[in-house]
Order: sequence, then structure tokens, then C-alpha cells
Amino acid sequence: MKTFNSIEELKPYYNEKTNTYEFVENGMKMDVEFTFDLNVASHILARNINAGNINAWDINTINIDAMDIDAMDINALNINARDINVGGINAWNIDARNVSYYAVCFAYKNIVCKSINGRRDNCKHFVLDGEIIFKEELEEMK
Repeated sequence: MKTFNSIEELKPYYNEKTNTYEFVENGMKMDVEFTFDLNVASHILARNINAGNINAWDINTINIDAMDIDAMDINALNINARDINVGGINAWNIDARNVSYYAVCFAYKNIVCKSINGRRDNCKHFVLDGEIIFKEELEEMK
């Protein structure tokens, strides 16, 4: 895992043509960790991301482990976060305290959260092969 301590350290990975921080070496997406709050008007491409707070346009990754995520779109395998505030979410699993999205939020397996809500009148959230489990229900089942 490559650890970044400041926005300046990200500059070699920035692709100006696509407005994307591309964390790729030898054709492979990298695992990255941000030890600072990342706030960029750009896209992020990486394998796994560990961070405190991320604010970006689009995040394309396998796993995200963060305190807060504020993005336009997230495409990930697994998302573990305290709060997610995005335009759209496409994930295998979502585990978060609060999920807020604009139009569509779906997971292939499960969504586990305390709350989930869309900000558009005709918004939709769903899972394909699992279920939406609210954290209060989990406590009651124990």
C-alpha cells in the first residue's frame, strides 16, 4: 500500500487530460492510503482506498474504507464508511452508518446501514441478491 500524506504527493499520479488521479503502476491499480482529508474536483482510480474523508467527483475502486465519502459517483466492490453522500452508488456490498444519494444506489449483495435516502423524487435503492439491513434491526436480532 502506498501512503500519501499531502495533496502534493499525489501530483505524479494526476492525469490532466482525464482530470483523474490514476494510482496505477505497471498496468495494475494500486492500494492507496490518504492520511489527510482528500478534497479534489477530480476522479480517483485505485484498487483499494483507506482514508478519513474523501471528497471527489468519481471514485472507481475495489474497496473503500473511509470515515466520510462525498462524491458524484462511486463504483466499488465493497464500501465501508461512516457516512456516504453521493450522486450514485454501484457496489457489491455497502456497510455504512448513513447513506445519502441523488438518484440510484444499489448493491449486488447487501446494504447494511442505519439510514438510506435519496434526494430526488423518483430515486431508487435496492439490492439484487441480498437485502437491505438496518443497523437497528441487527441489534434487535442479537
